Amino acid sequence: MKYDETHRYMSECAAEAARVARGVPAAGLNEPTHCPGWDVRALVNHWVLYTSHGLEHRARREQLPGELVARDFTADPGWADAYAAQLERAVAAWADPAVWEGEVDLGGGAMPADELGAMIVKEMAVHGWDVAVATGLRFRVSEGAARLILDVVERHGDLYRQYDGFADPVPVPDDAPTFERALAASGRDPRQGVVAQVDH
Repeated sequence: MKYDETHRYMSECAAEAARVARGVPAAGLNEPTHCPGWDVRALVNHWVLYTSHGLEHRARREQLPGELVARDFTADPGWADAYAAQLERAVAAWADPAVWEGEVDLGGGAMPADELGAMIVKEMAVHGWDVAVATGLRFRVSEGAARLILDVVERHGDLYRQYDGFADPVPVPDDAPTFERALAASGRDPRQGVVAQVDH
């Protein structure tokens, strides 16, 4: 997939992540999620850190500072608006074609920048769906974005399972919508929440 197409889906999923974040009720941050051992607050902090701050730092070829890794973003009542603003900065940082070239040092190894960009789009959407399900919301993706996410999940599933990022695949019908198949391949049961997928 060309970088400009991936960037378009990055922008789409970032906008949807911001929309879902703004719908998370403050009273729901301590509620459990379907992710074992994670409440909504922990899940949101992970989502915010890696899909906005991490995304921008990767574009700039910088490591995440320890202060950010340790921060409770949800301690700020305006965390969702701050997340939306940081997502915009991160997506803008990836608008430069040169950012998609070469490799990104992840600290324990390197990865092609275009592959990493696609993986973070997957993180935005899949963890966005996790947050949405846990808080009674809905995460929407286009068919094109869903295909990108499914491709990332299928190609890197074993790596994610190695670090307990994915559970075993969940069976779904062969004709299930693409995003449902991506969720199922990542070990999530799409029946836990309403999956919204649009055609464009």
